[in-house]
Amino acid sequence: MTELRMPKDFLWGSASAAYQIEGAHKEDGKGTSNWDEFVQIPGKTFKETTGEVAVDHYHRYKEDIALMAEMGLKTYRFSIAWTRIFPNGRGEVNESGLEFYQNIIDECLKHGIEPMVTLYHWDLPQALVEEYGGWESEQVIDDYVNYAVVLFDAFKDKVKYWITMNEQNIFTTLGWMTAQHPPGKFDNEKMYYVVNHHAFLAHAKTVLKFKEIIPDGKIGASFAYSPSYAINADPIHAMSKIDFDNLKNFWWMDVYAYGRYPKNTYRYLEKKGVAPTVTAEDAALLEAAAKQIDFMGVNYYQTSVAEYNPLDGVGPYGEMNTSGKKGTGEITGIPGLFKNPSNPHLETTDWDWTIDPMGLRYACKEITSRYNLPIIISENGLGAFDDKTEDNQIHDDYRIAYLNAHVYELMKAVDEGCDVWAYCTWSFTDLLSWLNGYQKRYGFIYVDRDEEGGSLDRYKKDSFYWYKDVIKSDGATITEE
Repeated sequence: MTELRMPKDFLWGSASAAYQIEGAHKEDGKGTSNWDEFVQIPGKTFKETTGEVAVDHYHRYKEDIALMAEMGLKTYRFSIAWTRIFPNGRGEVNESGLEFYQNIIDECLKHGIEPMVTLYHWDLPQALVEEYGGWESEQVIDDYVNYAVVLFDAFKDKVKYWITMNEQNIFTTLGWMTAQHPPGKFDNEKMYYVVNHHAFLAHAKTVLKFKEIIPDGKIGASFAYSPSYAINADPIHAMSKIDFDNLKNFWWMDVYAYGRYPKNTYRYLEKKGVAPTVTAEDAALLEAAAKQIDFMGVNYYQTSVAEYNPLDGVGPYGEMNTSGKKGTGEITGIPGLFKNPSNPHLETTDWDWTIDPMGLRYACKEITSRYNLPIIISENGLGAFDDKTEDNQIHDDYRIAYLNAHVYELMKAVDEGCDVWAYCTWSFTDLLSWLNGYQKRYGFIYVDRDEEGGSLDRYKKDSFYWYKDVIKSDGATITEE
């Protein structure tokens, strides 16, 4: 046992995303999203899985939230599907969609669970893609803000915590650089930075509108943060670490927190001819929003190693492990700057993600030092193969060990001065893991379904009872690793 404790008002939580859990992809007026279209392309997902049914949270949300209440969850982070509110991206509000999320919020509040709403978790209305290219056009900015304002007005008296974007760095990289996410474009670096700039401006305008409508609310973005270590003390690798951090981390975090891009990286991209155009109006908008931001949202799963990558070294594209066959992921990098080899000091998951609990504390301390912002850990969890016994038991001691080690390091970060408001595991129930199908399980609740289907019945894993005790004790049951 440890003497560390979290504050009594700490938000112990769990998280989800609309496309990954809801299903009901054509019900009650919902429109088609970019993901509804993308998953129809053969070979894009594991065993051609889709979110058409997912784990049927749309029809089972009361059951799922009752389980959250039984666990003692303090906050539930979920995303809203833009296509349920505006089936065509804008125009007339779909009242049935608005009512669905109103019901989720009310159900949470009934059980004393703080709702935490993510505005955008990757599911863009396909109508906007077809009309003007979605994020590729600056038209998306005002459509996004309009969508957000409808939600702020609808839920301003009931929702305090809001997240504008989920992992902007991931959906843009996989969408325009590696073709693994919609719109499935490859090596389109110029457009990649244009798309990111549009997303930043949408975020910024939304933050300013939010402060007009919900002045006492809290808003930020959630970034997929992978802190880095230089492979050794050789200065050439230390320089590669700086280049990696600026290009892969601070490019987003500096905009959220400061309203500006890292100068060194902007200069590098200028030389390549791919830097986004930033007008004086853009710069003022980004800076104004940064001054209004309330927290840095962090989705933390792993750290990276930075090593110098010669000009004839590995490129940015390599095999990503989406099968769960350990060792199939390939090393990637940027020639002349860095590459990211595996860390010999750390174990990995079956999907080749490094397991680095101390990296979570490292991330919190770096954010505290660099940005002096409160932190919400909006995702952290272990994707694994789980087995259900004949008597419906799921003994996921490996997940308990993973979460215990990460929470311990988070508690140490708080003890060392980091202001952390919430910790949301990914995820509450098992769900569709985007490219990885249903075999990669993250939840406290086992959902009986696989790539072929299933009963969708819910079963509590051992980790459910473990997290319940952690929450009840404010972390007193966490063991020192």
